Amino acid sequence: MFGWLKGLNHQEKKALAAAFGGWSMDAFDFMVYTFLIPTLIAAWAMSESRAGLIVTCALLVSAIGGWAAGVLADRWGRVRVLQITIVWFALFTFLSGFTNSFGQLLVTRSLQGLGLGGEWAVGSAMIGEIIRSQHRGKAVGTVQSGWAVGWGLAAILWIVFYTALPEDLAWRALFWVGVLPALLVFYVRRDVLEPEVSTATRARMVEEGGSFLEIFSPALLRTTVLASLMTTGMQGGYYAITTWLPAYLKTERGLSVIDTGSYLVVVIAGSFVGYLVSAFLADYLGRRNTFFVFAVSSACVAAFYAFIPISNATMLVLGFPLGFFVSGNFSGVGAFLTELYPSRVRGSGQGFAYNFGRGIGALFPTLVGVMSTKMDLGTAIGVFAGIAYVLVIFAVSQLPETRGKELAVYD
Repeated sequence: MFGWLKGLNHQEKKALAAAFGGWSMDAFDFMVYTFLIPTLIAAWAMSESRAGLIVTCALLVSAIGGWAAGVLADRWGRVRVLQITIVWFALFTFLSGFTNSFGQLLVTRSLQGLGLGGEWAVGSAMIGEIIRSQHRGKAVGTVQSGWAVGWGLAAILWIVFYTALPEDLAWRALFWVGVLPALLVFYVRRDVLEPEVSTATRARMVEEGGSFLEIFSPALLRTTVLASLMTTGMQGGYYAITTWLPAYLKTERGLSVIDTGSYLVVVIAGSFVGYLVSAFLADYLGRRNTFFVFAVSSACVAAFYAFIPISNATMLVLGFPLGFFVSGNFSGVGAFLTELYPSRVRGSGQGFAYNFGRGIGALFPTLVGVMSTKMDLGTAIGVFAGIAYVLVIFAVSQLPETRGKELAVYD
């Protein structure tokens, strides 16, 4: 499964490392808030709906940031815009540690979303263009596995900080640590080169012109709509589950911080393995078949987790397949979107489709929070997760298989 890594050339390895590091730190900065929800609800007398609204606004703004970064990456280059997005999300995560109210945190987390959306759009396009077609699915999926690494790091530091520090300082310190990803920019500036396909395409665009709005032209509109529906389902399901899982374990299952952290470690371990296995399958079985398998499995495991009365011990065991399938949905997405769009609007297309899905999927955490006032939290999570994965299955059934597609300079 990992032998292909040895066959990558020097530049491919550097780009893979940079994108993996950026996405890992992106995950840390975003997911750390989900661990702090119970603390902030208690400290600021904040409702569950408002707690979910912070996530929703950050994701909505990230949708704008992702499309904007994709457009800029088609004009300025992948590497330059990648650096800007990394510094941006690290800065506003750091500033979140100084907030003292719901309104202040809403602003800093929303602004952080601009960088969150941009980093994925630019990084996945860069990797998709640098890595050869026979390894593209595995490489982009491996980068996606960095989300589990960042999520796991957030869980570990949450346990450490809450054990070693007073609670009212621990949550701030977790946000302050989020500034460290900005150091990755020095590596990107020094070691990562612009993809040749991107450089040649931008030179030709200067001569012939072009517009990012081409993704809405008759030739590409169907692709854009279906790809956006697919990512909406994937991200809506993911955020409905992962945003509220720590609060569900702590409040409804009555687990302590350390016990909740232990359960989440199992989910995160499953996520990491799921990303890697799905990445391999995206090149082995094809993009569509892999999406079908993981979407159906995600719906089944989420329903069992949410609706069937089970013991805490059984829930611990089910955490691994939950993380495995829910996260594994994403491994093939970057490569798939890279192959669906022509080079001249690849950044724009990927940025819009993925982040449109993020923006609409962002409504799911708020809706779960609202519905949890009328039903138990676990049921609300299960309902919205089920809706999300049905949407994925429909959209994927309408899109073409793209495995093995070679990327032309100005197709």
